[in-house]
Amino acid sequence: MMLIPAHHFRDIERKPQYLQPEKCIPPPHPRPAGAMWFIRDGCGIACAIVTWFLVLYAEFVVLFVMLIPSRDYVYSVINGLVFNLLAFLALASHCRAMLTDPGAVPKGNATKEFIESLQLKPGQVVYKCPKCCSIKPDRAHHCSVCKRCIRKMDHHCPWVNNCVGENNQKYFVLFTMYIALISLHALIMVGFHFLHCFEEDWTKCSSFSPPTTVILLILLCFEGLLFLIFTSVMFGTQVHSICTDETGIESLQRKKQPRRERRERRGSWKSVKETFGGDFSLNWFNPFSGPRHPKPLSDRDWVRQVSSVSDTENTETTTEEPSEEPKDEDFAEVVDE
Repeated sequence: MMLIPAHHFRDIERKPQYLQPEKCIPPPHPRPAGAMWFIRDGCGIACAIVTWFLVLYAEFVVLFVMLIPSRDYVYSVINGLVFNLLAFLALASHCRAMLTDPGAVPKGNATKEFIESLQLKPGQVVYKCPKCCSIKPDRAHHCSVCKRCIRKMDHHCPWVNNCVGENNQKYFVLFTMYIALISLHALIMVGFHFLHCFEEDWTKCSSFSPPTTVILLILLCFEGLLFLIFTSVMFGTQVHSICTDETGIESLQRKKQPRRERRERRGSWKSVKETFGGDFSLNWFNPFSGPRHPKPLSDRDWVRQVSSVSDTENTETTTEEPSEEPKDEDFAEVVDE
């Protein structure tokens, strides 16, 4: 058996039989098309509940501590409408990021029949994930939490209880942006409210007692500052990832590779439009408008050339006995004439 260590994370097998496709059995009850996507992970569900609780807490303090007791009716109405709109868009984006299939590869498709139907030519390979028995297209990675291979997987985020992939990255970007905006808005209102209460009587600037008002405002200030920093950083990294067309996982893998094996990706306006759903418009900021509907995977999407993985001139070949079972994460099939 010939192995080409052309990639730090994959080995390419020269013998098709060592893929052992007979062990890959499709799930008896496949998820119907259009079904809701939801990851049953305790940590992720808890983080999602905490996210909603913190947003609703901010909503409570803004409305019942600062705006409703205010004597300035115009100030209260304008800020109340803006804050509630941003909070609604943030929670809607969170739901869409959490309940949207991030781009899961069909599970259990690495069967002998499907591999034979691809009719691989010399120099072509397919990568198989032994964890979910799926043939992995280019730029797909296995998530140990979702237990699926995800196309263009950036990372798994417990706060949205889902992976961030090619189908829901827009919603995750909008979620981080709207959370950052409501955090900034809340901090500004807290600052103005403190100034107002220092100038006026504390008993008249809130319907709660002065100690309770101070505690609620300090907690909101701490929450807003923390989430403003966190979501701003996440928003920046996601925008950079989209503009450069390189996911977080790909960036880490590229840094671990020797310089001569690195393959630079050049971002384009096309990748931005694909993520946000067409040419620039207000729909880019609408969590109810999805990205461009991804095309179904064709046979050529499952197959890759050896040269596309690495420059074969920079690879070395090693041999193993056929009785030894490969231990690496992914396996590939090469057909030689």
